[in-house]
Amino acid sequence: MDTLSAVKVAIVTESFLPQVNGVTNSVCRVLEHLDALGHEALIIAPGRGPRSAGPTGPGPDCYAGAPVRYVRSVALPFYPSFVLGLPTRRVMSALAEFEPDVVHLASPLVLGTSGAAAARRLDVPCVAVFQTDIAGFARRYGFRGTGSIIWWWLRRLHRRTDRTLAPSTPVLAELERRGVPRLALWGRGVDRRRFNPDHRSAALRARLAPKGEVLVGYVGRLAAEKRPRMLTRLVGIPGARLVIVGDGPEEERLRRQLPEAVFTGFRTGTELSELIASLDVFVHTGADETFCQAIQEALAAGVPVVAPAAGGPLDLVRPGFNGLLYAPDDDAEMRAAVNTLVTDPALRRRMAACAVESVQGRGWAAVCDELIEHYRELTGTTTERQNAAGHAAERGPTAEREESAA
Repeated sequence: MDTLSAVKVAIVTESFLPQVNGVTNSVCRVLEHLDALGHEALIIAPGRGPRSAGPTGPGPDCYAGAPVRYVRSVALPFYPSFVLGLPTRRVMSALAEFEPDVVHLASPLVLGTSGAAAARRLDVPCVAVFQTDIAGFARRYGFRGTGSIIWWWLRRLHRRTDRTLAPSTPVLAELERRGVPRLALWGRGVDRRRFNPDHRSAALRARLAPKGEVLVGYVGRLAAEKRPRMLTRLVGIPGARLVIVGDGPEEERLRRQLPEAVFTGFRTGTELSELIASLDVFVHTGADETFCQAIQEALAAGVPVVAPAAGGPLDLVRPGFNGLLYAPDDDAEMRAAVNTLVTDPALRRRMAACAVESVQGRGWAAVCDELIEHYRELTGTTTERQNAAGHAAERGPTAEREESAA
């Protein structure tokens, strides 16, 4: 690679390993791609303790060749696995030492404010990746009436960045409606090696469906913001068996309510690949998804999807082609959609083939290349701004005042 094209990227993320979620996964894929192309990166992330204690244990000192700098954080009392990095001057000192070409804010909320402020002070372009519907998250946990305050905070934060990348067209439209400027679309990639129909396992299916049942699966956090309680409406569909992959604060309640379902707990790697590919129908219940990577992974594995007609799933699921959509709060419509697929194997087979087709061209390499183009565009804009500032300085303060008056 031409060394002149190398980019130094500082990623300030609200979540990182060992916490596994959509934000962490996206950051890891970006770091791997940057490393593969010879770019240089730094990660600044929440931790617990003086250096590298993460939310469930120590985090890595580096990832994909990039050093990790941890800052202090607090866990939410009602959701201990969700930690918030605290604003700190350490972000400024770490960025000043690293001297990045661009600052990348991953799902900025609290720690991201320090990243945005530091980028401004250093006159470094800053790109914010909007990834979490914080207002929806708060609403699901009973914090009603906080939406306007949250959106005020997010709008204020994103207005201090040079570009905000939205993961889906519905979210892009919502951000525009909320007054967030300088928007662009940037989706998410999918690992086609990990998620494809070849991972379908006859042995696993025999264990999960000993009577030849149609496997209906949910993959995700078992937490209020994902609305997993809606899965109880799938009880009693003839010939179907529910498989629930994931863990979280709702798990114990769901186990009591769904005694016939299979609960696998949290799974990653090959186990997750085989579980998803071995399903016949994938069902999602969350209505506040900005993208929904789990849906895209199911499609790549050749599994038809049933999802709410809201947010990110609207870009991923084409009704009648690779799945079915239901009104977000209508659990009866969700049940009917799942039942339609359970009772029609020919429809499932057709949609399974279309599901794989629908994610063609969405590999992480292509998606991360798009992100690097955003970095380069912003770097170029910054160079032009610096040149303009230099010319103004040469003309002197009098000329600047005259132009301002004009």
